[in-house]
Amino acid sequence: MISTLASLIAPAIAHESRPLFVEISASASGDVLLKATAPPSVEAANAPAVRLGAPCAAIAEQRRGPQIFAAEYRCPNLSGVQVTIEWPAFNPSLTTIVRAIFHDGESRTAILEPGEASWTMPELESFAGVARSYFIIGVEHIVFGIDHLLFLAGLLFISGKFRRAIVTATGFTVAHSLTLALVALDVLAVSIPAVEAVIALSIVFLAAEIARGNRETIAWRRPALVASAFGLVHGAGFAAALSEIGLPASEKTAALLFFNLGVEAGQLSVILAVFALLAGARALVRRDLANWNTVRPLQLSGGYALGVVSAVWFVERTAAVLGA
Repeated sequence: MISTLASLIAPAIAHESRPLFVEISASASGDVLLKATAPPSVEAANAPAVRLGAPCAAIAEQRRGPQIFAAEYRCPNLSGVQVTIEWPAFNPSLTTIVRAIFHDGESRTAILEPGEASWTMPELESFAGVARSYFIIGVEHIVFGIDHLLFLAGLLFISGKFRRAIVTATGFTVAHSLTLALVALDVLAVSIPAVEAVIALSIVFLAAEIARGNRETIAWRRPALVASAFGLVHGAGFAAALSEIGLPASEKTAALLFFNLGVEAGQLSVILAVFALLAGARALVRRDLANWNTVRPLQLSGGYALGVVSAVWFVERTAAVLGA
């Protein structure tokens, strides 16, 4: 149990699953600024080198530790320029996100897999390219976002049955879609550190409900309502992920839509996987495990494990808010 908790807490501190972010900004005069931000776990001996190919010419380069690299280029045109990424030892990032901003405000965004070391900027931003890129970002934000996964796990625990879990997840979806759109489109302004702290607090709340096991509370009787309430906060958290990447100027609606669809695809995958495992376990032991959340020892262990991890996050994130 201790090793499991440690493995869950560690990513929250080290953020080893964060991607390599590469941002390229061009001015009307042809000056281009390139900035690469590597995950905090990257060591000096493995600091990545990011370069722009011809016809761009390097003017100056500067490195601030192994994580931050910046360079100035002179480029007559960014279209068709190749971006190359070199890691001296190995690529520790799950993905590389490259974002190019043209002088007219138009942007290009690409997600590179660990094995991809280069990307050529396209001539035009296509709907299909935006849809694919932002859908993948949405899926990865759920699959590799341990806090959102644990919140979803707590909801599934309380929901118990498949149909009820789907209704609960739908309530969460409707709520977070609303705030995701409002924050991403700058209609609503929020404090991202405060949002992250409240997300951790939402998991603490579910953990306490699971550990107590009092089925008369609103969380047990109306999990969809609780999911909707906290979904508003989680939606702002999803928007924070988008803010690091940005929305393409010509395809904002497509990017927002497919990011949200990616989030939903990730959520449904988790729900189906959990209930598939339960069905398999039921078939193996020949007993009804559909109501596994009624087993008191499992409630206590699951509730306390969830509570310890989320409480650590809440303390860390609250300290970040107070120290900001």
